[in-house]
Amino acid sequence: MLTLHDYLPSQNGWKVRVLLGLLDISYDSRLVSIFEGKSRADAFLALNPAGAVPVLQLENGSAIAESNAILTYLAEGTRFLPADRYRRAKVMQWLFFEQYNVEPVIGSLRFWTLTGRLDRNQAMVAGKREAGARTLAAINRSLADTPFLVGNDLTIADIAVYAYSHRAEDCDFSLPDYPAFAAWAGRVRDAIGPGYPVHPYSIDPHSGA
Repeated sequence: MLTLHDYLPSQNGWKVRVLLGLLDISYDSRLVSIFEGKSRADAFLALNPAGAVPVLQLENGSAIAESNAILTYLAEGTRFLPADRYRRAKVMQWLFFEQYNVEPVIGSLRFWTLTGRLDRNQAMVAGKREAGARTLAAINRSLADTPFLVGNDLTIADIAVYAYSHRAEDCDFSLPDYPAFAAWAGRVRDAIGPGYPVHPYSIDPHSGA
């Protein structure tokens, strides 16, 4: 059976949980207490030298790190990763976009806001907020004439981009300012369905500043 090394408040982990659920793949879950330093333990670093969750461990013991790499592995041969060369490349375009423009910008601001770390990172906040607004505007423009990021169907591109971007209100972005984005977020939510809660950092007593 697959094993997912996870941290519940992580939206990177959330992406993988969603796809595993949509594909009806059973897996074991091993929670990594990152604020207690468990992701820097030797055993975990052997799985992912970068010391970050999530990590998907395969039945033979080999491991895949980086959430979007895990999504690509799991989605191979399914409706969530197109076989068509162009559409597949467009999915990859959005996966790279997400890791460059969404997670390190909106994800960071959200993390700082929800864990009381905003003040200590104040020098970077204005730049992150400007970058976040540009990111949401770019997604909004891309969705002007298409229901999902790569055509008419939900793909791992939508799951990846949605994970942190739909939580942008947690760090004071106004999603109604981006109507095409907001409509898309509703479609993704409906396509994913219930059963994939977003866990607050407050469930972890070690997460506070």
